[in-house]
Amino acid sequence: MITKEKILELFEANRDTYFSGEDIARKLSISRAAVWKAVKSLQSEGYAINAVTNKGYSLSAQTDIVSAPGILKFSRSEIADMEISVLPSAVSTNTLVKEKANSGASEGYMILANEQTAGRGRIGRSFFSPKNTGVYLSLLLRPKNYSSEQAVRITTMAAAAVCVAIEEISGEKAEIKWVNDIFVRGKKVCGILTEGSFDLESGLLDFAVLGVGINVYEPYNGFPKELESIAGAVFQEHTNDAKNRLVSEFLNRFYGYYTAPSLTKYIEEYRKRSFVIGKEVSLLSSNETKNAVVLGIDDHCRLLVKYADGTEGCYSSGEISVRV
Repeated sequence: MITKEKILELFEANRDTYFSGEDIARKLSISRAAVWKAVKSLQSEGYAINAVTNKGYSLSAQTDIVSAPGILKFSRSEIADMEISVLPSAVSTNTLVKEKANSGASEGYMILANEQTAGRGRIGRSFFSPKNTGVYLSLLLRPKNYSSEQAVRITTMAAAAVCVAIEEISGEKAEIKWVNDIFVRGKKVCGILTEGSFDLESGLLDFAVLGVGINVYEPYNGFPKELESIAGAVFQEHTNDAKNRLVSEFLNRFYGYYTAPSLTKYIEEYRKRSFVIGKEVSLLSSNETKNAVVLGIDDHCRLLVKYADGTEGCYSSGEISVRV
């Protein structure tokens, strides 16, 4: 851990508490010049660090910048040792984590970015990832003996975990548009993209990269015209330390589902937040579009539907369209 990260860890654990340069230097066994240099660097990155003569330095409680120490201070013990890299900008966090996975990185490695210049969504779509207003993360997973069918669970576990995290931190109701879009106040606030690599011999999952993009606040200049009627944000105004708390709560919930011996809990959370049950939807595929009424969601998070001709079936992959 470099000097700047050590100082940030100290500040994150003691927000609004003043430390003199001498105190920090002594605690971290570094020079006062190194303290001053690191504080200046953090301030240049946007951290609201107050410097007061005869009192020292203090990180304001109003700061809302995602950081590894900020996330881990809220995390449960089982994920406290995660390796987290936070970048000011990335082309795509999923791309970077896939590169790390192919180089042998361990499960739990995670990259977060303050913005993505070419964020990716499902089916080759782009994902709007503006600077400073969202959380864009990718997490490396190496589950044992996961088939392609079981790998879908990662996406639905993440959707349930994001919903619970949003509700816990913001107090807003979060809902799921099958299979992985999260809505708050009738607008999409989160997208999830899971990509995997399979062993050709066994057919089992070698690794998965779970990408989650959350619109924490609306962009400063608003959403692009093509998104303004669809996209929204979790918070309507600045909230102290919202990003760190949101990411930490997501990780706590996700790992709770991912490591649980039973899938029942997460499926219940997913099912009760679905807003498509009982509604007429369009089931979209490359060949055709069919209309159906959603009867429910089974234990594999597949849609149970009734078609216009009265027949019933199970819809397990593809896209759906529904009026929100």
